[in-house]
Amino acid sequence: MTTAGQAASAGGTGPPRGRGGRARLETPADPGALAGPGALADRTPADLGSPPPAGRVREETISRLQRAMGSLGTAAMTSMEQRLPWFRSMSAENRSWIGLVAQAGIAAFVDWVKHPERSRSAVAGEVFGTAPRELARAVSLQQVVEMVRVTIDVVEARVDELAAPGGEAELREAVLHYTREVAFAAARVYARTAEARGAWDARLEALVVDSLVRGEVGEGVHSWASALNWSSAPVAVIVGTTEGDEPEGVIDELRVTARRARLDLLAGVQGNKLLVVLGGTRDPLTAAQRLAGRFGHGPLVVGPVVTDLYAAASSAAAALAGLRAAPAWPDAPRPVLASDLLPERALDGDETACAELIEEVYEPLLSGGSALIDTVTTYLEQGFSLEAAARLLFVHPNTVRYRLRRVSELTGLVPTQGRGGLTLWVAIVLGRLIHKRT
Repeated sequence: MTTAGQAASAGGTGPPRGRGGRARLETPADPGALAGPGALADRTPADLGSPPPAGRVREETISRLQRAMGSLGTAAMTSMEQRLPWFRSMSAENRSWIGLVAQAGIAAFVDWVKHPERSRSAVAGEVFGTAPRELARAVSLQQVVEMVRVTIDVVEARVDELAAPGGEAELREAVLHYTREVAFAAARVYARTAEARGAWDARLEALVVDSLVRGEVGEGVHSWASALNWSSAPVAVIVGTTEGDEPEGVIDELRVTARRARLDLLAGVQGNKLLVVLGGTRDPLTAAQRLAGRFGHGPLVVGPVVTDLYAAASSAAAALAGLRAAPAWPDAPRPVLASDLLPERALDGDETACAELIEEVYEPLLSGGSALIDTVTTYLEQGFSLEAAARLLFVHPNTVRYRLRRVSELTGLVPTQGRGGLTLWVAIVLGRLIHKRT
């Protein structure tokens, strides 16, 4: 027996053997055992040259970042001055606020690399909490993205200088991660601002429309409209009905359609009525045809064109009166002008329509002589018959034709047409009643 065999048979502790009697080496469960007991007990990852835990930036890198915070902020401002034309054109006050935001962003980054588990809301508070709310109106979201990009470029350009030896990749990854957090935070800030602005604009818009309906037009209405960027003239009001439980969606669609036509639009819902204030067109009937599909079923009435928002209350009153009286003319076109509904409005008790018929129809007829009024009333009473009217008036039919033509010239209404005859008839009746009382 060999010496090795003797050791094995003697119960020695030689290495175990595999197949063929060859010795098999075993790897120790604790690598530190190779170096002796306690050799690794006091050694840290830094001592061993290994990186820190995943997601962490080395302490030396953090110290370097803290020392460079001031210079990074100054470099970011300088870079913005060079690369962003809109930044150069801003007021000194807004530029100083942006400088504070940039400095706060860098300081928040340094603090964040210490605590990468911090929530996105905490990042938003530290970066954007230093700026006043008015800055959100002066700086768009796109400009904020450009600011973040410039600041990050400044930091990335100095990664080799700021990072501890071997920590460059960790710092770059931290910068990218932090950039994402700031981007989400900026989007959240501007989304909240947009929601608040939208809610405030909706309230102002409702106030403007309600004031026009009530006829209470003052400086307040103009200031509210100015806050909504309203500056258009002339103005007309369109009134119809609305259907469904979400009028806001309908108003948004109306606003998009008006914007495509380069018109200003304010809208409001009162009960089942949808009121639209349209600015920037002298042909509101054509504009109303484009918007008609967004209204509910039923009449759609267009008020008269007025000079500005101060006078828009009269247009709103005419359109609303027309909507109330529209059922009396079932075959009315859609949309229809409020002025085309004058006889129905007058019969419905609209004093403005009565006054308009007297002023624009009856009084011009009266100024043309009593023969004109007698001729048109006789013609209408005889069922639009020239010969019958001529016999009753003891004149030639051509004389009746001449007088009816004269009526058209004075009033703009054609007696031989149904709507023209109705309007003339109602105007003459109202005029006779008013003049009898006076």
